[in-house]
Amino acid sequence: MLFILAAFTVLGGLVAVLAGAYGLRETRRVEAAGALAWALVKPAPQGAVRPLLQYETADGRVLELPSPVPPSHRSPLPPGSSVRVSYDPADPRTVVLPGRERTGVDRAFMVSGAVIVLLGLTLAAAAL
Repeated sequence: MLFILAAFTVLGGLVAVLAGAYGLRETRRVEAAGALAWALVKPAPQGAVRPLLQYETADGRVLELPSPVPPSHRSPLPPGSSVRVSYDPADPRTVVLPGRERTGVDRAFMVSGAVIVLLGLTLAAAAL
């Protein structure tokens, strides 16, 4: 029974590590190889925290999407201001705000997942 618990613990930890790694990889990919544009910050819809970003892609399409990061005291996103965005040309709805991304969440997933994997391996060793 303890071995089954250990296996599920390791599996859950691996999922967290992979989710964090994927998030970091996508952020870095879009930030490095994405197309740049200036976006107009529009007010957040009623009931939402994140403002809308309106920008034009290189092929002339105008998109309006929620900001990938919420505003903060350090990095406010006041309506009417402009902010630089990097978007994936293959899927322009994938947006990164260079210098404003919160990669700490992805790193926290990776670290906590690694700790959970170690806990699962410890349980597996105890079960043997």
